[in-house]
Amino acid sequence: MRYQAINPELFQMNRKRFVREMKPGTIAIFNSNDLMPRTGDICYPFRQNAGLFYLSGVDQEDTMLVLFPDCPREGCQELLLIRRTNEHIKIWEGHKLGKEEARAVSGIDKVVFLDESEGLLNELILLAEGIYLNTNENDRFDTPVETRDYRYARSIRERYPAHTLYRAQPILKKLQMVKSPYEIELLGQCAAITASAFRRVLGFVRPGVWEYEIEAEITHEFIRNRATGHAYQPIVAGGKNACVLHYVDNNRQCHNGEVLLLDFGCEYANYNADLSRSIPVNGVFTDRQRAVYNAVLRVLKEARAMLVPGNTLEEYTKEVGKIMESELLGLGLVSRDDIAQQDEKKPAYKKFFMHGVSHHLGLDVHDLCLRYEPFRAGMVFTCEPGIYIPEEGLGIRLENDILITDDGPVDLFADIPIEAAEIEELMHTKRDAVYPGTGQAVTSVN
Repeated sequence: MRYQAINPELFQMNRKRFVREMKPGTIAIFNSNDLMPRTGDICYPFRQNAGLFYLSGVDQEDTMLVLFPDCPREGCQELLLIRRTNEHIKIWEGHKLGKEEARAVSGIDKVVFLDESEGLLNELILLAEGIYLNTNENDRFDTPVETRDYRYARSIRERYPAHTLYRAQPILKKLQMVKSPYEIELLGQCAAITASAFRRVLGFVRPGVWEYEIEAEITHEFIRNRATGHAYQPIVAGGKNACVLHYVDNNRQCHNGEVLLLDFGCEYANYNADLSRSIPVNGVFTDRQRAVYNAVLRVLKEARAMLVPGNTLEEYTKEVGKIMESELLGLGLVSRDDIAQQDEKKPAYKKFFMHGVSHHLGLDVHDLCLRYEPFRAGMVFTCEPGIYIPEEGLGIRLENDILITDDGPVDLFADIPIEAAEIEELMHTKRDAVYPGTGQAVTSVN
């Protein structure tokens, strides 16, 4: 793997937490993701199933994890199944984990090859009273693509119709919402790499550059710092493009007087960062741009302070809506009549701030969660207010990643510039220097 090795204690601890939630006499089976075909015999880059990675640390296709804490057969309480490699695979695909390496990564003693495991796995299932299966249970997304987990679930139902099936996802959601110190350290590494990319961009952006050139600068900084790549498809949106919430074309030239909205984050060791910043293309905000920017920043600061144990996502969102409503009044974007006549299910502020304020972050950008659970120490949320004014060709979004603790929220992006004056100063300082790798002086635009 490109990233530094992770202490296997993380995965050992995660397995202990998972099996404590299992019903007596049950077995849990987890599959790796498929290699997804791109074209012909070429596949997309492999991305591991979050549940399997969370419990094993194995970042390789054709892998299975079996947990059977009450198994009467000695040594089979934890079982890792991996692909057997050979000379052909080594030549065409490269190195794959052997048994000793898999043990070192996962902390699991019993590792067997998939091609010798069918009889053993059948015996273990027959010894179990019920089976936990892992399927995607994102309540905001439903895909028509049939995954390996779904195919495996169908085969289990057909082969073992008398067994009771249980869902692994409710347990995973409960566990993954609260990050361990190991995970917080990995998320901190994601934040540091993302910060480095943003600082690089501050010295590069100027009138005339193209959005895809800025994307390339971000990608460069991610890869050179051992990140796998982007946590999600980056948004590099100049001017009116910033009012398209999921704009990813990144194919327009940036012009003098515009604000550029950036929404990106690195993926490191399968963990993710999620950052948004809005910067003036020419290095200086206009009075109107600064007013909208500072309004969004005030909302972020007040929202961040509410990310504390005991609060709930529903109540938090309502309170942030009230703060945003007040800021939009100050900007002249809504009136008191608009507020008085608003539909409670579609408040007036939603015309200019139409997306959510926060979501869980971790092994997925929109991480597993039990949406109605109160906030707890160890949870990590994004905080991302925005104001979008298509008539003015102006969209401002600011986003930081926040760790909830018993002593108050900790901003994982606290060292990433966010104040308007700081952004302007850094853009001019960096532009007046020689931009790394070009050998050409970049003149500041006033």
